Amino acid sequence: MKVPDKFLHIQNKSFDECTAECNCNCSCTAYAYANLSRAGAMADSSRCLVWLGELIDAGKGTAGENLYFRLADAPVEKKISSVKIVLPIVAFLLLLTCIALVWMYKCRGKRRRRENQNKLMQGYFSTSNRLGGESTEFPFVSYEDILSATNFFADSNLLGRGGFGKVYKGTLKGGNEVAVKRLSKGSKQGIVEFKNEVVLIAKLQRKNLVRLLGFCIQEDEKLLIYEYLPNKSLDAFLFDAARKHVLDWLTRFKIIKGIARGLLYLHQDSRLTIIHRDLKASNILLDTEMTPKISDFGMARIFGANQNHAKTTRVAGTYGYMSPEYAIGGAFSVKSDTYGFGALLLEIVSGLKISSPQHKTNFCSLITYAWRVWEDGNATELVDSSILPSCPLQEVLRCIHVGLLCVQDHPDDRPLMSSVMFMIENESALLPTPKQPVYFSPK
Repeated sequence: MKVPDKFLHIQNKSFDECTAECNCNCSCTAYAYANLSRAGAMADSSRCLVWLGELIDAGKGTAGENLYFRLADAPVEKKISSVKIVLPIVAFLLLLTCIALVWMYKCRGKRRRRENQNKLMQGYFSTSNRLGGESTEFPFVSYEDILSATNFFADSNLLGRGGFGKVYKGTLKGGNEVAVKRLSKGSKQGIVEFKNEVVLIAKLQRKNLVRLLGFCIQEDEKLLIYEYLPNKSLDAFLFDAARKHVLDWLTRFKIIKGIARGLLYLHQDSRLTIIHRDLKASNILLDTEMTPKISDFGMARIFGANQNHAKTTRVAGTYGYMSPEYAIGGAFSVKSDTYGFGALLLEIVSGLKISSPQHKTNFCSLITYAWRVWEDGNATELVDSSILPSCPLQEVLRCIHVGLLCVQDHPDDRPLMSSVMFMIENESALLPTPKQPVYFSPK
């Protein structure tokens, strides 16, 4: 074709260089190239023509040169650039949306599982979730939260162990310190006792009773979550020569009265009569102020309004603290707890264990020894030597007298806990003479 006028002639350029020259110039709209082979040897044989602007006087003909037009491709590049920016943003937003949906699904599933678990637990305890006609709400704690709180039951968090299993210290979300009681598979305390303890303690909230914060059942795992008491149990002080000095007489007397008040509440002041059946030093926990709290209600039994005694073929408890009628025939009543309290009182006064061998002459059992020295008029020999120099002797001797009244063989001879409280707190109260226990071995 006939090329337009007003072109720029660039010399000494090959075809590719001519094409590049146009592409590099934003004002270039077209170019043409001719190889002038007829030119002289010294002359420029190339003819690179470039148009910068509108094409004027272009025409089609039989003779002429090829004209190459430069197309406007900038919008395409912009479009490609926009796609390169938009696509990652859209992909990122989609990823965030997917993550949010998965998180919402998991949270909803976790909440639903917890709700289902709570419903299951409510149904599980439906046969005994009423005390005095009121429904009891059971605080369920997830197994995952317990694992996190105890660092997967790390040995460094172990507080103690017993026939039921182990107790671990834990810290729940929010920083609340707790004690987690983990029942072992071989524990004597089975599912019935576990249910019993949850039902009772969840409702019985009192100063001298340990407070239940939650529980968990996960397949074979049965766990109870209590308030954490840093001083652990009474036996950790009472029978430890290095720590018993902490228990001066004022502290011991405070503990005696606190235990008595707790039992009085269970027997008389709660809506239903509750028999603990396993009162002992290791089941008395101490808070930072050495206030005693009765714990471990796995063996406890509830009496109805018109019931005052019962009998079982399955005797469970700790020998030495068990009353004769319960140990021999399985019969128990509030007077069974009175017997256990009497044995525990004698331990607190003397610092001696109820049945373990002691460094005492002719020591058969603590009850035997207490009766012998009391009958001989030497009751001061029973008093722990660490408190004897500074304690009010008459108050201590009164406690020994009350303890011997509580461990009498026949239930009718033992006082109720209301009478025990009165005799302990009133120095002017007249005390009956205790009878010789059958566990006494004559000289």
